[in-house]
Order: sequence, then structure tokens, then C-alpha cells
Amino acid sequence: MKKFETIKTIQLIIYILLAGTALFTVFRDRELYQMIGADPHVRLLSIILWALLALSFLFMFFDFGSYTDLKRENLELDHAVYSDHLTGIANRFSCDAYIGRYQHRPLPEDMGCITIDLVNLREINARAGHEGGDEAIRDFSEILLTASRNVFGQKEFFVGRNGGNKFLAICRKCTEDKLRAYLAAVGKMTEARGSSGKPVIRYTEGHALAGEEGTDALDVLVALSDRRAARA
Repeated sequence: MKKFETIKTIQLIIYILLAGTALFTVFRDRELYQMIGADPHVRLLSIILWALLALSFLFMFFDFGSYTDLKRENLELDHAVYSDHLTGIANRFSCDAYIGRYQHRPLPEDMGCITIDLVNLREINARAGHEGGDEAIRDFSEILLTASRNVFGQKEFFVGRNGGNKFLAICRKCTEDKLRAYLAAVGKMTEARGSSGKPVIRYTEGHALAGEEGTDALDVLVALSDRRAARA
């Protein structure tokens, strides 16, 4: 995609330079200008050349339009494949893909992982209906994202819905203090949501830092946080 965009941009620049040079030459050279006007053969040749230039511009314009449409369609496809349809955050496939990026690679020393399970989703569904449960999942996803921006910054943090009522957060430049600050922020915002009259969200969490219990790979780190969340 990037290569195609670069090539088309270069083509457009060359086209503009050639067209501008041709126009400048015709209007500056009075003899050539008069020859085009007086000689029907030269005039016909000029018309053909200008028609070719116009067609070239139309084709380039069409290519740019097609490229823009293709780029938008690819973004929509990526969103459909990698994003959870309910919340808009990363889905389970995206979580697996993120973990796969670190396969056969040393685990960074500053990596941290959090697994969060919503434990009363069935109760919310029973009390507020399926729509109420969906709203709770959406709100909780937004809470996880907002807390990540406040504590870690967006570039160092990945958060996704890892299926059903389970959420996964993976962070770089992570410390125990940052993990606790993040979880405290999530807890505070979750309590504020409950105090607003919406069904209370209850959850368990488990977190782990690289190097704990011999963790030397990201999938092992995720499994450790998952076990801790199940025991919480």
C-alpha cells in the first residue's frame, strides 16, 4: 500500500512538471505558438498530445480514488477481523495475534500482564436483560481503556476482550506500582459506574510481571495471570 502510494505520488509530480513545462514552452515561444495555430497538422498533433495528457491525469485521478477506497475497505476489514463487535476493543483473535508476536522471542523484562474476569455478568443479564449485560461489557471496556491512557499511555498498553467475560491487558514499561495504580483506577471508575444507578460490575483480576515464577515467554506470563485471576 505504501509503495503504491509513493509511486502514484511520483507519477503525479512528473505529470505536473511535464504539463507545466509544455504550457510554458508553448506560450513563451511565439513562433511555436503561431505554428500550432497556422499549421493544421501541427495543431492536430498538439491536440492529440494534450488529449493524452488529459487522459493520463484522469487515469491517475482514478487510481488515487481506487486506492483511497481500497485503503478504507482494508481498514474496515481489519476492524472487523481484529476488533470485538460489541466493544470495539481488540478481540480474542487480536489477543492471540499480539501474543504470537512474541513467540520464539525473549520476554522483555518490563512486560506485565493482567487478566480480568467479570464474575457477575449472568446476574446483570438476569436483572437488566441481555442489553444491560452488553452495556456493562461496553462500559467496562471503556474503563479499561481510559485507565490505561491515564497510567501507561496508549503506546505501551494493549487491552482486549479475550472472549465472553474475560479481558486481557498487556503492558510495556511496567512495574508493580504501575500495575497497582492501573487496577486502582479501574476499581475507582467501576465503583463510580455502580453508584450512578447502573448494575454493579464485580470482577476478579490476576496480574504477573516478567520473570515471576520463571516466566520467560508471553504466553506463559498470560497463563500465570489467568491462574491468579481464577484463584482470586
